[in-house]
Amino acid sequence: MDLSLFWNGFGIGLSIAAPVGPIGVLCIQRTLNQGRAIGFASGIGAATADATIGSIAALGLMVVSKFVADQQTWLRLIGGLYLMYLGLKTFRSRPAEMPTPDGRRGLMGAYGSTLFLTLTNPLTIFSFMAIFAGFGAGSATSGDFSALLIVLGVFAGSCTWWLFLVNLTGIFRSRLNARSTQWINRGSGLIIVTFAIVILIGLIK
Repeated sequence: MDLSLFWNGFGIGLSIAAPVGPIGVLCIQRTLNQGRAIGFASGIGAATADATIGSIAALGLMVVSKFVADQQTWLRLIGGLYLMYLGLKTFRSRPAEMPTPDGRRGLMGAYGSTLFLTLTNPLTIFSFMAIFAGFGAGSATSGDFSALLIVLGVFAGSCTWWLFLVNLTGIFRSRLNARSTQWINRGSGLIIVTFAIVILIGLIK
């Protein structure tokens, strides 16, 4: 068993998750408003999507990747509109006087939303395929077990980043009052809406 494949995957997952994009902003905002459990559930949703996309790339599932390429316009449109909805909802949200209970429904909703957003981004799939091609995954000589090690590494690396980000954000949560949290919501909402606009303008071009 070549554990270097796992660590290669770990590095891939960490490097893809770390850049602050709409998912990162959403996780930070949710952590500040609803607690670490909701924030981490959001991160796990993105990590699950990364592992799923990594599986497609590592196993060389060209049928799936071709389908994504053919339908990327619709996928980006759906993802962009949903991101716009989340951004506007975040902008208009008011800080709760008491922490939101981390119920099963709230956790699943946080998980599902980031899973959906990441899966509707075709660029993520193409990025993974390019990276995995560099490691020889998906080729005839790589083997399913080697691909599995890399995918597990991707999931672990992505989860590690979200755990770090959520806990770092959680440190500052107790120091915020209602007014500062309100401004964070507005700022986060504007950033997420901006990402959505960029995606939708890209479709027009």
